[in-house]
Amino acid sequence: MTDSILIGGGGTDYAEQQKLLLARANRHGLVAGATGTGKTITLQTLTEQFSAAGVPVFCADVKGDLSGVSVPGDPNGKLAPKLEERAQKIGMGAMTYGAPPTIFWDIFGKKGHPIRATVSEMGPQLLARLLQLNDTQEGVLTIAFQYADDNGLLLLDFKDLRALLVAVSDNASDIQKTYGNVAPASVGAVQRQLLMLEREGAPQFFGEPALELADFMRTTIDGRGYVNLLDATTLINSPQLYSTFLLWLLSELFEQLPEVGDPEKPKLVFFFDEAHLLFNDAPKALVDKIEQVVRLIRSKGVGIYFVTQNPRDLPDTVLAQLGCRIEHALRAYTPTERKAVKAAAESFRPNPAFDTEAVICELGTGEALVSTLDVKGAPTIVERTLVRPPSSRMGPATDAERAAIQAQSPVSMKYDTPVDRESAYEILNRKEAEAAKQAADLKAQKDQEAARVAQARKDAAAAAAARKAAPKATARRRSTRQTPLEAATNTMMRTASRDLTRYILRGILGGLKR
Repeated sequence: MTDSILIGGGGTDYAEQQKLLLARANRHGLVAGATGTGKTITLQTLTEQFSAAGVPVFCADVKGDLSGVSVPGDPNGKLAPKLEERAQKIGMGAMTYGAPPTIFWDIFGKKGHPIRATVSEMGPQLLARLLQLNDTQEGVLTIAFQYADDNGLLLLDFKDLRALLVAVSDNASDIQKTYGNVAPASVGAVQRQLLMLEREGAPQFFGEPALELADFMRTTIDGRGYVNLLDATTLINSPQLYSTFLLWLLSELFEQLPEVGDPEKPKLVFFFDEAHLLFNDAPKALVDKIEQVVRLIRSKGVGIYFVTQNPRDLPDTVLAQLGCRIEHALRAYTPTERKAVKAAAESFRPNPAFDTEAVICELGTGEALVSTLDVKGAPTIVERTLVRPPSSRMGPATDAERAAIQAQSPVSMKYDTPVDRESAYEILNRKEAEAAKQAADLKAQKDQEAARVAQARKDAAAAAAARKAAPKATARRRSTRQTPLEAATNTMMRTASRDLTRYILRGILGGLKR
C-alpha cells in the first residue's frame, strides 16, 4: 500500500521527486496559476493517484475538459512521445495508461446522474443564509418549517416549500397565536427570493431520491476510489444554484461524517475547479460556511483542494488552512499582478537555491512550485517541479464515451428516475380541495334553504292573492248568544206551542168526558 502520491520531479534537473503524503492529504490544498499553465492537468493527475490509492474523489468540472479522466490515454497518440519524455525526467519509468472508475453527475440530469436534496435536509437556517434573508424573514421561514413539522407536512421538493409559504400566509392569523407574528410582507420577501432561485433551476435540485453521501465515497472491488465528476458547464451559469449545491454538500459532510482525527489516507477528497467562480459574488453565507468547513472538516478525514487562477481569489481565512500548495506560473504585467505574485511567493517556505518571486513568472506549462507537509505537519521548502503527466486522456470525453460509462454506473438505477411521493404540496392541495368542497356543499345547502323559503313566501303570496280575488260570502255568526229578535221569536214560538198543545188536549179530554 502506497503512503504518498507523486506530484512531479523536483530540483533543477527535476531529479528530486515531490510527493504528497496521504496521511497529510486531509490538510487541504491549492492549485493555482494563470490560464493555460497546466492547472487542469495537475488536477487530473492528482485525481488519478488519489483514486489509485483507494481515496474517492469529487471534482466540479466547470469547463468540461476534465471528463477525459474517465478515458485511458492513447499510447499511440501524438502526445505520447512528450509524455514518455516527461515520465523519464521525473523518474517514473515507462508511462502506463489507464483511467480511474468514474461516475458522472449533473444537477440537471443531462450529462450525468441527477443530484437532488430535500428541502428538509437544507433546513431553514441554511436556506435563509443562502437566500440572504434578514432576521425577520429568517424567523418567518423557521416558523414555516416548524409548522410543517407539527402538522406532518413533508418538505421534499421546491413546490412543497412554495405551497407551505402560501398556507402560512393564508393562515397567518391562526399561526401567529402559536408560533409568533407572521407578516405578509416577510412572506412575500421570501417568496421573491425563492422565485429568483427557481429561475436558475432549483426545482431540479430539490426532490427525491436525495443523494446519499455514501455514494460519493464508493470504492471498487479492487480497492480503487471512484471519481465523482460533476458536470458544471451549465450549472456555473446559475451561480446561486451552484452555491446552493456546494453549501448543502459541505454542510452534509460536516454534519454526517464522524470524527477520525488524522487517518492514514482521506475518506474523500474534493477538488473545486475554477474556485474563483465559487467566491466571486458568492453569498456571505456560503463563504462563511466554506471557511468553517475548511477549518473543521479535516478531522472528519476530508481534504478540500481549490483550483483557481490566483491565490488571492480565495479569502485569507481559507488560504491559511491549505497545507499543500502547487503554484503554476503567474503573470505580472500590472502593479496589481506584481503584488499578487509577491504575495504568492511569500506564502511559501523559501528555498535558498532560487528567488521564488522571480521563478513564479518564469515557469513553463506543466511546471510548478510545490510545497507540501512533512510527516510532522510542517511545510516543506518550496521546490521547482515538473508535474507528472496523467495516465488518462488530456481532453474531454466524447458523448458516446460518457454514455457508455454512465450505463455501467453502480448508481444508475438509484437516481435516474425521480420520485414524487405525497408531501406538503399534495397534502395542502387535498385539504384545500376538501375545504372548497365543504364550502360548496354548505353554499348548496344554504341555496336550497333559501329556495324553499322563497317558494314558501311565493305560495303564501299566491294564496293571499287568491283569497282577495274570491267573492265575499255571508259570514256565519259563531256566537251562541241570542239577539233580542231571536229571543222574542223564540218566546212567541214557545207560547204558541203551549197554547196549541193545551187546545188539543182539552179537545181530547172533553171528548172523552162525553
